[in-house]
Amino acid sequence: QVQLVESGGGLVQAGGSLRLSCEASGRPVRNYAMAWFRQAPGKEREFVAAISKSGITTDYKNSVKGRFTISKDNAEDTLYLQMNSLKPEDTAVYHCATRLSLNDDIYTTKATYDYWGHGTQVTVSL
Repeated sequence: QVQLVESGGGLVQAGGSLRLSCEASGRPVRNYAMAWFRQAPGKEREFVAAISKSGITTDYKNSVKGRFTISKDNAEDTLYLQMNSLKPEDTAVYHCATRLSLNDDIYTTKATYDYWGHGTQVTVSL
């Protein structure tokens, strides 16, 4: 069993930056692939960024490439999402997710993840 707790969300103006954190407990994340998803009001939860268990391989939603960076600190059991040049359309509740990984693959489909955090709200104003 893995517990995930997100933090770092808030209200920021367009063009600003935020850094989200996701602290894991219960199992060491060095054996787990991780990802960030987001859900805006009235919309489906969507993939944002994913990282392999080693932290070597990453993937991003096209609209955040070049603006967001996902990283993983296995020593601290923490996942991060650095978000720069934020836009109003980035407004959503951001959730981290994780799953046990036997290899070093990345996973971008929400159905493949077993554990989820409750989320942190990110609001970007004009």
